[in-house]
Amino acid sequence: MPPRREAPDAYAISAEFYDILQADQDRARVRRFYGRAVRSARRGVLDVGAGTGRVTFMSLARSRAPVFAVEPTRCMRSLLMTRLAALPVDVRTRVTVYPHRLDEAALHEVADVGICHNTIACLHPTSRRALWPAVADALVPGGVFLVQLPPDRLPDGAATHALPAQKVGRHEYGGRMVMSADADRIRTRFDYWVRDESGVLRAYTETFWMWPASRAEVLGELAGCGFVPLPERADPAVLAVRLGRR
Repeated sequence: MPPRREAPDAYAISAEFYDILQADQDRARVRRFYGRAVRSARRGVLDVGAGTGRVTFMSLARSRAPVFAVEPTRCMRSLLMTRLAALPVDVRTRVTVYPHRLDEAALHEVADVGICHNTIACLHPTSRRALWPAVADALVPGGVFLVQLPPDRLPDGAATHALPAQKVGRHEYGGRMVMSADADRIRTRFDYWVRDESGVLRAYTETFWMWPASRAEVLGELAGCGFVPLPERADPAVLAVRLGRR
């Protein structure tokens, strides 16, 4: 089979700043959102849009099940692979990393817990709807799927969120996220900087697009692929469903 062409590196700039500026907050969120479900995994954990590995590493720590990490973007996947290389061999061999979209990875009934964290908001609605059949195929009947929901509406005006600055040696890394409406999409702009005592050394900007969708809309799409809702989680940002019998 000829090698598949990789997707463009959408995170070419953000990859350098992602972990240092967002890791602590995101690590706590991942534990809160998915930790309990991962502890129950026996067949496997599916990590859709693994990024630098927040869900993957939490799953390795909280379960003995194999982990299937799907990450098509090379720069994020490179960070994930570097972190995996530092693990003991017996832990590392429980993780398989797939450099494709889930529908290209051809995974069939490999996991009883699936997680899609910080991902579907950045998928065009057509791509989002195409993801659900691939998730259903990768899970065993009765498997649980947890997905972090996208924003449910367009923002009013521009909303700015500062990313807490972090020191790395003599340099300070910082940034901000600015979200604004653009037709039916959300423009999400990240501004990053690196500075020392003399001032700003480097500055970058990277823009992503997000598509809002309500909980009911996402649930309806999943229902069409055989998923049934589970009781609402403590945090409304996460939707939990179970795959019915085929």
